[in-house]
Amino acid sequence: MLDDEFNKQRASLVRDLASRADPFIKRRLLDLASRYEKKPVRTKPLPLVSLDGRERSDQRGGDDAG
Repeated sequence: MLDDEFNKQRASLVRDLASRADPFIKRRLLDLASRYEKKPVRTKPLPLVSLDGRERSDQRGGDDAG
C-alpha cells in the first residue's frame, strides 16, 4: 500500500517537473510518470536450481537438499 502512495506522489512530482521542461525532456518525464502510474505485474517466482543444475522440488530445500 505504501508503494502505491509513493508511486502516486512520484508521478505527480515528475508531471510537475515536466510542465516546466523543454519539449524533449518533457516527453521523457511524462513517459516516466506513466511508468510510476502503472500497476506492477506480479510474476510467479522462478524455481530454485541447485549448483549442480538440478531443479529443487520445494523452496526450503527439503530432503533432497545437498
